[in-house]
Amino acid sequence: MKLSRFIEDHLEEILVEWEAFARTLQPDMTPLALRNHAKQILMRVAHDIDSSETPKEQRDKSHGLAPSDPESAAASHGTLRQISGFTLLQLTAEFRALRATVLRLWLPHIGTVTDATTYEMIRFNETIDQALAEAVVTYAHQALRARDTFLAVLGHDLRSPLATMSMAGAILTRSGVSLESAALVGARVKRSAASMSIMINDLLEYSRTALGGEIPVVPHLADMQVICQAALDDANAAHPECTFEMRAQGDLTGDFDAARMQQVFSNLLSNAAQYRSREHPVLIDLRGSAEVVTVQVCNRGPVIPRASLRAIFDPLVQLSVEDEQPGRASTSLGLGLFIARQITLAHGGSITADSSEHSGTVFTVQLPR
Repeated sequence: MKLSRFIEDHLEEILVEWEAFARTLQPDMTPLALRNHAKQILMRVAHDIDSSETPKEQRDKSHGLAPSDPESAAASHGTLRQISGFTLLQLTAEFRALRATVLRLWLPHIGTVTDATTYEMIRFNETIDQALAEAVVTYAHQALRARDTFLAVLGHDLRSPLATMSMAGAILTRSGVSLESAALVGARVKRSAASMSIMINDLLEYSRTALGGEIPVVPHLADMQVICQAALDDANAAHPECTFEMRAQGDLTGDFDAARMQQVFSNLLSNAAQYRSREHPVLIDLRGSAEVVTVQVCNRGPVIPRASLRAIFDPLVQLSVEDEQPGRASTSLGLGLFIARQITLAHGGSITADSSEHSGTVFTVQLPR
């Protein structure tokens, strides 16, 4: 059987294996997202195998000089894989697995290896290499774009609290500043320092994971209510205009890295404060059961679309919200929820998000004792 015909006739079988392999790389993605542009890529491969090709075109392909199509399915696949959090190694592994899968499934359908089948395999490998090259180019372009955006946002967000602290220093150095004025200025400096501290901590943790490391945790006996109260104090300092409430029930002790978990809930509370509605407080609810401690951070505000919920824990994701929301920064590093997930996973726990008109936006963290 011709290879191109085999791909067309066994498309679903190949796609099932593609999806299964992609799921080992990103277990939380939906089947649709896992398959992404796989069908279009395979159909393009089948078409290219049968298309005529001059010796020069074949030589250019082998040397990586063939013209690439920025609008191809492979190019779009590379962009979306970068946005979905795949590494470059994972992207190339997908194409390596696709190549091996197609050939493994096809070879039993041919009687003997002839010059024609050898030529088909050569054309197939050339086309897969071309698709991979197109995907890598767009992946790299998207990664550079995300980095540049990240640096621009970081500069913007750090400039605001720095300006506040600079202004505070100028006021405090004036003669005749009253104690009441000094106290007000000091509170502003404290809020600015808290905001900068959150951003810098998130940046350091993201850098660690981006370089292939894991966030270290050192669990010891701790009380989750004490941890969450410290996180509430952080959130109050950064968002004094927001009302926070805490409810707690059950045994909340367990083996936790208190400093890391405080970082998790500081990030979740800060996120909730930015996207809340004016009329409702941000609630943090703690419940202890025999095996796990469950903490929910809830806020009322715009409903997050289902598609956004799937990517909300990815790094550098920024949600679009209404401009008139109180307490929301004009920009955001998009790292807080990513860091919260990494720390939670390092504890052997889970973190999920849900959003509806009825319940608001709820982040649920479950941690084994």
